[in-house]
Amino acid sequence: MTMEHAFPCGNPALDFVGTLRARRNAAPLEMLKSARSLDAWFRESGVVDGDTNCQPSDVSQAVTLREAIYSLIAARLADESFNESALSLVNRAARTPSTIPQLTSAGRRIEATPEQAMSSVARTAIDILSGPEALLLRECGRPGCTQVYMDRSRGSRREWCGTKCRNKVNAAAYRARRRES
Repeated sequence: MTMEHAFPCGNPALDFVGTLRARRNAAPLEMLKSARSLDAWFRESGVVDGDTNCQPSDVSQAVTLREAIYSLIAARLADESFNESALSLVNRAARTPSTIPQLTSAGRRIEATPEQAMSSVARTAIDILSGPEALLLRECGRPGCTQVYMDRSRGSRREWCGTKCRNKVNAAAYRARRRES
């Protein structure tokens, strides 16, 4: 089974923010295009083990939550105050009960409604933004990529969200050096 979504950060809140790719480009790439794609994101991210049976209205709510989380992260990155509306929206989403782990004879299974899955994502965002990990937040240095990640590298010198972006930047630099010589 091929995956529809990418998870370069290994963190549900940051990977959720990354479902709008190249957000500052003239035509950003929206990855949450339908209820099916939102269901796939929840499942592929590990927030749930099965489908949440998303509806089109859930996609709208998820995109609104995603943008509120991004607003809070962007404020933290810029060392600015949080937008009160975004703060209220994320807190309201987090108040809903989160995903429910169940023990089965086959092991652990996580089930949820779309609202519960979004609550889990919102709670993860709150954990990051309210704790020491907030100091590790960075935005990818590759022009065109706006993925946010946590820099856990030695010396905090990582500049890219993942190897794909690092490889693209290094290849572009190599081509530029070749043209100069």
